[in-house]
Amino acid sequence: MSQLNVGLLGAGRMGAFHGESIAKRIPEANLYAIADPFPDTAQKLADKLGTNIKIYTEPLEMMKDPAIDAVIIASPARTHANNVIAAAENGKAVFCEKPMAVTVEEADRVLQVVQEKKVPLQVGFNRRFSKGFKSAHEEIVAGKIGTPQLLRSLTRDPGLGNPNIPEWTIFLETLIHDFDTLLYLNPNARPVEVFVMADALVRPDFKDKGLLDTAVVTIRFDNGAIGIAEANFQAVYGYDVRGEVFGSEGMLQMGSIRESSMTRYTKEGVSYNTSRYDQDLLFDAYVAELKSFVEAVQTNKPIYATGEDARSALLIARACIESYKLNQPVKIENGVLV
Repeated sequence: MSQLNVGLLGAGRMGAFHGESIAKRIPEANLYAIADPFPDTAQKLADKLGTNIKIYTEPLEMMKDPAIDAVIIASPARTHANNVIAAAENGKAVFCEKPMAVTVEEADRVLQVVQEKKVPLQVGFNRRFSKGFKSAHEEIVAGKIGTPQLLRSLTRDPGLGNPNIPEWTIFLETLIHDFDTLLYLNPNARPVEVFVMADALVRPDFKDKGLLDTAVVTIRFDNGAIGIAEANFQAVYGYDVRGEVFGSEGMLQMGSIRESSMTRYTKEGVSYNTSRYDQDLLFDAYVAELKSFVEAVQTNKPIYATGEDARSALLIARACIESYKLNQPVKIENGVLV
């Protein structure tokens, strides 16, 4: 089977990691081109990863390249929908970082074009590819803990950094992972009500500029289960991603902040090192999601994290925004906010 020629859109932090995975960690794929509005950034990444990698400053020009089979979209979140549509209209298979879109209307347009053009689309919900979360999903599907009743997913970033971030980032770019996780761990259930409490507790001086850095979301599902998603942008102890499902016949926990299984016992007490970066904590999951994408495109296997999955998570995120504005629960019926 010939290698899958991949074009990378976005040579920033996440794009660089995905580009390196394609170039060095997934032999079935070839990093054929990089598109970035900053050519020096693209060239620097290309020089690091190999030879004969084409550089584009215009994404559409790369999308039109007939030698490219698939595109990885790692551009800023607000550009994702248009870039997915452009790739699909040029017949490229698409891997898109989350979120796939920032409004439900955008998401519906993406799904329409992808279906019309019959191209594969996978969204970067990496926790579906993390061994612990995937194992939990399989046990839940097999009925090992009975019916899910209480679910929890959390994301705590190790540091806020620049607080000048786009409005609603905590819902659309951070908690979107947790919303997908709750849907993944409560198979075939749909959200019917969402309520959020959120604030700027890390940097209260930026709240009047639209920053929310702390949030707790309660989700009621149509199977009766209740889910909690929480996020904070500054966990001083490390990068913290965990989940829990309590069912009628047991409980599952997943995720760990540990850097490794090593535990230190000294006169100061018992301790261990913690991960401080998402690409360390979720390294295997990031690589596995791209391997799954490449395999699905080459063999026509089903996509594991679909555009429909992305729309479902986005619907919860949009419900959070409305709930925050209204300071009351928001209901969802038939995939629409009411």
